[in-house]
Amino acid sequence: MSETSEAATRRRWVTLAEAIAVAGLLIGALTLWLNWSDKRDERAAAAAAREASRSERTRVDLVGSAQDDGRTLTLRDERHDLSEATIVFPRPVGIPAQHPSGDPVIQAAWFAHELLTMTDGGPDTRTGRLPVLITVHFIDGDTPRNATAIYDIIWRIDGRMLRGREVKLEGLRLRERCGDQAALDALWARLKP
Repeated sequence: MSETSEAATRRRWVTLAEAIAVAGLLIGALTLWLNWSDKRDERAAAAAAREASRSERTRVDLVGSAQDDGRTLTLRDERHDLSEATIVFPRPVGIPAQHPSGDPVIQAAWFAHELLTMTDGGPDTRTGRLPVLITVHFIDGDTPRNATAIYDIIWRIDGRMLRGREVKLEGLRLRERCGDQAALDALWARLKP
């Protein structure tokens, strides 16, 4: 009987040793899976951070500074040197797209006649906004890039003694990133003076 109880005890120890080995294997597998999962999350976070950095680096925030007594808006961006710009006006205004040579600018002379005609018969002094679609070209590192957005040109019409009225440009305000001609025309339908 002592041999049988000894064999049973040995079987119990073997079973306990196997259980400990299986538990160790499970703990090792769980540790491996957690490490792999953490590395995957770290890679995803690093990729998201790289994408956010690239997106921030390529984002264009145009600022329009009034020059020449409000006759010109000089366009600039703090992060990029702009090589050229295309300014597209709403179709109902009837002004062709403008491609200023040299530094990107917007000139009041491009649309002053149309604004004065639209506001004729109203008060001599008034302000408003003209939405435009601006596409700028710039270099990011070695890569040429484009950025398109809809901006509002902020204008003011002043009456002048004996010389009629004059359009002056005051600034530029971002309306929406991206955009197209249809969105621009829809905005003009709501904003036109």
